Amino acid sequence: MVQRLPSARPRLLFWRRLPLGALLLLLLTLRQHGGLLLADTYAILTRPFWPGTAQSEWLKRASTLEDYQRLVYLERENQRLKRLLNIRSSSPNLVTTPVIGRSPAIWWQQMILGSGGLDGVAKGDAVLGPGGLVGRVDSLTPTTARVRLVTDPGSRIGVWIPRIQRHGLLTGVGTNRPLVRFFNQDPGVVPGDLVVTSPASTLVPSGLPVGVVQGIPDQQPVAEAIVQLSAPIDAMEWAKVMVDQPGQG
Repeated sequence: MVQRLPSARPRLLFWRRLPLGALLLLLLTLRQHGGLLLADTYAILTRPFWPGTAQSEWLKRASTLEDYQRLVYLERENQRLKRLLNIRSSSPNLVTTPVIGRSPAIWWQQMILGSGGLDGVAKGDAVLGPGGLVGRVDSLTPTTARVRLVTDPGSRIGVWIPRIQRHGLLTGVGTNRPLVRFFNQDPGVVPGDLVVTSPASTLVPSGLPVGVVQGIPDQQPVAEAIVQLSAPIDAMEWAKVMVDQPGQG
């Protein structure tokens, strides 16, 4: 006896008997909601990979860090503005002036200030930045002054190391780290020693802060020390010129 397979005819009869309007409605429903069904299926399958408690904590920490960095930036800006206000309320023998000119080719040699002879500035006047000495007025016009920086290779200024009571000569080398050359072969200087202008100097007032010893070069024929300047010469916006200085040379 041969077993007959089920015929597909009843199913064809079902689709033929289904009203045409109902068939169109069914197809339209599948078209509109098929995307939603796929989205629901995707959401169910990927739910184990959704951000959990750890990811939420990471986001909170990132937000907190961003707020902290913004606070630090605002605090720095506040301190910078305070320094500018302090400059403007300085002693009457200090002329406050903006830095109006810098050239990349001679960045460590000179800068141009927005005050000159009409403001009482004279050639040889010491120029200070926030933190210490940066140079001396080299030439001027009625309204501007050119400053030779202590980092200029031609700059020579007498300095003093208070801890060991030794004299030296601050010498520019064309970078942001000038050298102190000592008159003694073994002066006993160490990193961290304070460097100020010499009490024997005839070029600038004594006791002006210059910087600190950063390092000691090895095997030099002359005892030297590398100096980290107190004033940020590379980022100065304002300066103070010490006018009416006695005993300038």
